[in-house]
Amino acid sequence: MRGILAAAEEESPSAAGSIDVISSIDDAINVFDFEAVARKKLPPAHYGYLATGTEDNVTLRANREGFKRFQLRVRRLIDVRDIDTSIELMGTRWNSPIALAPTGSQKAFHSAGEAAVARAARETSSLQILSTVTTTSVEEVTRERDGPVWFQLYAGGDWDVTLALLKRAERAGCPVVAFTVDLQGGSNREVLKRFSKVDKRDCTLCHDRSTLQSRMRRKPMFDGLDLARRERATSRGMTWDLARRIQDATSMKLFIKGIVTAEDAALCVENGLDGIIVSNHGGRAEASGRSTIECLPEIVKAVQGRIPVVIDSGFRRGTDVFKALALGADAVAVGRPYLWGLASFGQEGVRAVLNLLRAELMMVMRQAGTPSIDKISSSHIMRAG
Repeated sequence: MRGILAAAEEESPSAAGSIDVISSIDDAINVFDFEAVARKKLPPAHYGYLATGTEDNVTLRANREGFKRFQLRVRRLIDVRDIDTSIELMGTRWNSPIALAPTGSQKAFHSAGEAAVARAARETSSLQILSTVTTTSVEEVTRERDGPVWFQLYAGGDWDVTLALLKRAERAGCPVVAFTVDLQGGSNREVLKRFSKVDKRDCTLCHDRSTLQSRMRRKPMFDGLDLARRERATSRGMTWDLARRIQDATSMKLFIKGIVTAEDAALCVENGLDGIIVSNHGGRAEASGRSTIECLPEIVKAVQGRIPVVIDSGFRRGTDVFKALALGADAVAVGRPYLWGLASFGQEGVRAVLNLLRAELMMVMRQAGTPSIDKISSSHIMRAG
């Protein structure tokens, strides 16, 4: 088991096992403390699903290492007694630029799943993006959030299923759909496979993987849908024509999630998309070995402020968030950190993770002399070396 763990570890004392696992939220020093608790609490296969990247985790590790390639240029003698972390995104004012990225199967980490995350999002006034493969319906999540959430879309080969998912999210009040395009090639999740082998439970009752219909049995967004003509969650035949078809079919604003190059960012603008989420699926999509923070500058340059740019994958620190904002991102979405909090302490754990990240962001904003988010600019960052 130790060799398997080494493949999934983050660069932190708690993940490396060199400090005690916390027993209380109040004992958490940073978000990695929740990762250690989650590892201890979760069954091996569930932790493996959470921890895995693709192949030997080269892109997952790159997402963390990429932040080291940027340094902050901090200014002095600026009044930073009052710090404003709020942003406006798609016509809504948010308490923080830190959003909750879409992650599937949250009831695998805590019995309350996405509903607990929604309550934490409500408490912290945070944007929540709900996965297509949520284990809680969009209607229930919206009620618990007491307001609209964004909806992440996996589009399969059956247009009728895709359209049904869109219309259901639209009826629930979702203002934005994030069409995810980075899993067309599939991914070889070796860490998940190795953890699953050492999990001695009988998982077939929950995870009959013989057909897509059986795989989606515990995913309420697919209730009542005919998946017989759909073999995979994502189609291998997706093109820009599908993006335009989705846009024509819904009143929701359309973001493309999974953009990592300037060429595709320019095509997003050319095709009239409403926004971009720079993402490599947290290192779970392609084995490119390239971090999203390193992809961000060319995408921002290609977009030239014409549409919003959100970024995810690998964000663990307030300094990470600050660097993305300085490079031109409009918001940052986190995934694994809040799932660590969810697995550790439920709703309170999610809230604690969001509050820790915001507190760290406020600290670095004071250090850099930026009392509000709009004061963070490219003058505050440089390439290392």
